[in-house]
Amino acid sequence: MTSNALKIGFIGLGTMGSPMAEHLIKAGHQLYVYTLGKMPEAIATSSATQCITSKGVAERADIIFLMVPDTPDVEAALFGEHGIAAGLSAGKVVVDMSSISPIATKVFAKKINDLGCDYLDAPVSGGEVGAKNATLSIMVGGSEAVFEKIKPLFELMGKNITLVGGNGDGQTAKVANQIIVALNIEAVAEALLFASRAGADPARVRLALMGGFASSKILEVHGDRMVKRTFDPGFRIELHQKDLNLALSSARALGVSLPNTATAQELFNSCVAHGGRAWDHSAMVRALEKLANFEIGQKAD
Repeated sequence: MTSNALKIGFIGLGTMGSPMAEHLIKAGHQLYVYTLGKMPEAIATSSATQCITSKGVAERADIIFLMVPDTPDVEAALFGEHGIAAGLSAGKVVVDMSSISPIATKVFAKKINDLGCDYLDAPVSGGEVGAKNATLSIMVGGSEAVFEKIKPLFELMGKNITLVGGNGDGQTAKVANQIIVALNIEAVAEALLFASRAGADPARVRLALMGGFASSKILEVHGDRMVKRTFDPGFRIELHQKDLNLALSSARALGVSLPNTATAQELFNSCVAHGGRAWDHSAMVRALEKLANFEIGQKAD
């Protein structure tokens, strides 16, 4: 442990949380960890101290990170029996890096603030690869002073780190991100399906489009998945469904119509109905292929 090491808590050591926590450990910080699932070997064999409850983590650490699946999981980790709130003392910082409801986040932040502690919502984009390579995009909501305090730790986990605004705004940015990603997947899927059904080579069409205004990360990465039929996650459809549920429920509360987001969700629902809950979200194309009775790469009539 280095002389400037911080006492950091990390709760939620799944596919994303485990490599993120590893980066903090490798930087020389003392970590106190807790997870509901099996403790990852890389964490278990590290210098991290394993705790038996979230409360135990909060009692020992000055800064507590969360990386859990959904809004109810964050609420349970924060305010459940033996949760983080029960172990906090004034001056500590809670940083939720999960992707959850912006509306609920504002409520959670106020409750933590009322305990004399600071709160940041800091959801991420970049998936498992970004977590492992410390190249995540991190969208932060909270006060600028707290953001600047935590930013050196964010820089150990990501590259594009932005203070969006107050509490909840980080989560709002993540929901917006997931809307854009879903609609881009749908657009790329329609385009490549159209091209393939018209008799063109979808792989060559994709290469041609990569050089023009239609170029995008989705066309580059997920277009390739669609052409090669490689739908192992990646980012699971069920997780993107969760994010679009956040978008649609928040939109209803705000009185905003998101018609194409709703269509994308219905296409994901179709995939799940065909056993695709754990497919990569690029497999949305399979729902469109079912409607067309034609698969990308199939020989056209």
